Amino acid sequence: MNEHNKASANPQSASAADEWLLVIDMQHAFGADDSVWKVEGFWEIAPRVQRLMAAYENRTIMMRYVSPVTSENGWLQYLSHYPSMRLPADDHAWDIVINHPPGIRIETRATFAKWDAEIAAVVGPDARVALCGVATECCVLATAMAAIDEGCLVSIVEDACAGATVQLHQRAIEMLSTLTPLVRITRVAEITRL
Repeated sequence: MNEHNKASANPQSASAADEWLLVIDMQHAFGADDSVWKVEGFWEIAPRVQRLMAAYENRTIMMRYVSPVTSENGWLQYLSHYPSMRLPADDHAWDIVINHPPGIRIETRATFAKWDAEIAAVVGPDARVALCGVATECCVLATAMAAIDEGCLVSIVEDACAGATVQLHQRAIEMLSTLTPLVRITRVAEITRL
């Protein structure tokens, strides 16, 4: 078997040419210095996320988190710890704050996991998906788990993700790395040079 055929036989040999990119929650709420949900390294990964968007072009979906509107259940208890984040969906805290091409698809969810039936329908039944954005230990992790539960192969672009702290990011990456071959840990340079 030659090298080309070896790559074709590898279910995780995907690149920007044959997988989708989900950009998770690159929003003011997670990048602002005065936010209780500030993500360490947010602005450090922003240029890398933009490089990925340029590589994936129209196979990119930007995901946007908003706090759920609820008066009961666990979400109410969770948000009681962060009263400053109980904001309407049109609050500037939820604005995407990195440059992106006009017309790019933006989807809003009031959940940690951004993978659902609607996203699955957009990318198709045999999709491979790359994830980048924030926070690695929360919405990136939740999205990866939801996608692989549906049989989707997921690439985590490690250096284009960031966690609330460096330590939480590293722990999440370590956990996700145990899920090979459903999950592949990769880096921006590996994708953009393909």
